[in-house]
Amino acid sequence: MAAPESPALDLGRLIGALERHGVEYLLCGGAAATAYGAERLTEDADCVVSRQRANLDRLAEAMRGLNARLRVAGMTDEEATMLPVHIDGATLADLSISTWMTDAGPFDVLAGLEAPDGHLVPYEELVERSSVLKGQGFDIHAAGLDDIIRAKERADRPKDREALPELRAIRDARARDQRVDPG
Repeated sequence: MAAPESPALDLGRLIGALERHGVEYLLCGGAAATAYGAERLTEDADCVVSRQRANLDRLAEAMRGLNARLRVAGMTDEEATMLPVHIDGATLADLSISTWMTDAGPFDVLAGLEAPDGHLVPYEELVERSSVLKGQGFDIHAAGLDDIIRAKERADRPKDREALPELRAIRDARARDQRVDPG
């Protein structure tokens, strides 16, 4: 559960900001799994973004509009707000993973998803297998379900292992549905 002083995830608001600024992103992790139909709740949004400098500049602008501040273990949101962090494309380019708190809730920015062999699969490769899913009044650009599953298998944390059976069942049901109705 999010700390009381931290805003809860408002996925529609977060995605709205990314869309308004033209950010090339793919939702991944628990929020994307929920969009695919998983029932497991998540408290943050994980996104893989295109590492092109212009895209990172647009991302920084969206994040500034959401009053982004670093999310740091052991610090309250109020303490983290006081850190001297300049959010711009150059700063984001230097970070392969960064964790933020925004007025729309917790937001993690990733350079890619880990493949089974440990290499980082970038946005440009992930977008080829991505899906556009319906949220509650908004579209979600999500990494492919197989990519999300592989990343969770690679991470191998308890929460990922717990989520995998449901994600595999959703993937298998989607595959069956596509074979039944190819049109």
